[in-house]
Formats: sequence, structure tokens, C-alpha cells
Amino acid sequence: MARLRVGVIGCGYYARYHLEAWKTLTREGIDLVAVCDLDADKAAAAAREFGAPQSFTDASILDEVRLDLVDIATRMDTHRALAAACAERGIGVIVQKPLAPTWDEAVAIVARAEQAGSFLAVHENFRFQPAMQRVAEIVRSGAIGEPSWSRIAVRTGVDVYKNQPYFLNEERLVILDLGIHLLDLARLFMGEVENVFCQTQRRNPAVRAEDTATMMLRHVGGAVSVVECTYESRRLPDALGETILEIEGTDGVLTLDRQLTLAVSSKGQHRTERLVPEGFDFSDPGASIAAGSALATCRAHADAFRAGQAAETSGADNLKTYALVEAAYRSVISGSPEIPPSRAPN
Repeated sequence: MARLRVGVIGCGYYARYHLEAWKTLTREGIDLVAVCDLDADKAAAAAREFGAPQSFTDASILDEVRLDLVDIATRMDTHRALAAACAERGIGVIVQKPLAPTWDEAVAIVARAEQAGSFLAVHENFRFQPAMQRVAEIVRSGAIGEPSWSRIAVRTGVDVYKNQPYFLNEERLVILDLGIHLLDLARLFMGEVENVFCQTQRRNPAVRAEDTATMMLRHVGGAVSVVECTYESRRLPDALGETILEIEGTDGVLTLDRQLTLAVSSKGQHRTERLVPEGFDFSDPGASIAAGSALATCRAHADAFRAGQAAETSGADNLKTYALVEAAYRSVISGSPEIPPSRAPN
């Protein structure tokens, strides 16, 4: 099998996890052949650190290097133009979540890739975490019966504005940046969603948009999920990146705690599993989870691309998650449950 040639556009804060993932995947037949960032020094430094032969500061990376797959790890307002440029050249694309700043832009990105017949995946990485894959496996096995209720939460107070200061002025914040991960997990574990009710708070006066959100989802078939996310928790030690969840079914209950201990109670029996990956650092769980998530996601998308298959979180699939984000924001305005929008642009 020919080696897969990958380029990364964006060498900023979170992109480092992507770059480290591609470097690790070298042993799996993947070569990081070029990187790009508007900051020439940052691009050059990333090329040296992660072993890319070339660095660029503009879209000429798409024409001067033979690329099979491009990982776009830039701010969401740049995704549409970059994804379109790749589609025009027949280059497969992985786009960092969120796919776009607005629903209509997200739809347009997916439509352009479909028109070109090109590969489009979204780096929606929570669902690829080993712990979340194990939870999904157990739910699918029927071990707790038919899922009927769940609570999925990430509550952190880590200063996310230090490395991403633009967050302070975003018009949409915690739902689009963090909640989108949890809404995707709700789909994965509980199925598609009929409506979303959402209440938000702005607890940090320095932030323009919502920093806390509580959402309730009614799933097809009647199951209900409560999804919580905040950047204003004061709990110590902090829980950045740690997803706490509980799923109740007709025959039992599944829980996952902060120490990555999975517990399943079903039909009078109780068992536990530790889902701690090798090398996990509990002194810095956020970084450990982010690194593991990026690696698993990049591997999954690369495998799908090489197999000629759609990614698990393809553009079309991710629109179903983005639709829940859109419904949540609409619910805040209407004060009522909102039906997720269809693919047709508004």
C-alpha cells in the first residue's frame, strides 16, 4: 500500500495535538509532508519539531506539494475557503470542529465536497476516545437494555482564554466549542434527536457569549438526555477534558467517572473496568485526553480515506450534530424546545 501523504494547515495551540498525532502515525504508513501557518516562524518551528520536510505560509501548499489528505486545524471562520480549495484540487480534507461559525456555512462546506466527490471528515474527537468507544460498544451490546435516559457533562474552570483569547469575543461560545462534543456523544449513545431545549448563562463578565449551557434532548423513540457544559466551574482538581456520564436503560445503568472507571449494573450484577490508556497522566488529564483523542481521530479518518469509505464523522454526519447546536441556540431565543434544522439552507 502506498504511503499516505498528509499536510496540516494551522500550527497553533490545539493543532499541536494534530501534528503530534500525524508524527506518531508515521509508523502506520502516513507521512506528514508539509505544514502551513500564516506565521512563518510558527510554521517553520512546527516543521522542525514534527518532521515535515516543508513549511508554507499560504495556500500554495496545495499546489506545490503532492497531498492526499489535508488536516485543516485553523479557526472556524477560515474552514469554508480552505475546504473548497482542497475540493477543487481533489484533495481529501479533515476539518477541525466546529465545522463552521454558522449552520448555513457548515451546509455549504458539505455540499461543496459532495459536489466534487471528495473526502470530507470532521475532527470531532470526543467520540473516538477509547473510553467513549467502549461505552458505545457496551450500549450497542444491549448490556443495559434499551437506553432511556442519560446525563453527559464536562464542567471545567481552566483558563481557556489564555491560549485562545479570541474566545472572549465570540458571538457563540461554549455550546459551539465544547457542547458540540457532548451533543455528538448523545447521538452516538442514544440515537438521533427530535428536539432540544437549552438554557445558557454568562457567568464570566469578560466573555461576550455564553460560558455555561444546560441542554435537554428528546431522542427519537422517547429517550431523554441532559447535556451540560461550562467553562466556569470552580471544582478542584479541575476536570478539563474529563467527560462524566451516566446512561440508564431498561435493564441497567452505566456510569463513567472522572478517574475513567466504567461501572455497569445490570440484572442484579455489578462490574467495573478501568479505561485508562497506557501513559495517561492524571496530573494533566486534559492534555492526555486531548492527545489521545487527536491520535485516535486522525487514525480513524486516515483509515477511512485509504479504504475509500466515508468517515464515521463525515461532513454529512457532522451536520446532524451541528443541527443540535443550532437548535440549542434557537431554543435560548425562543424559550421553547426547538427541532434541529434540516440540511436545506435557511
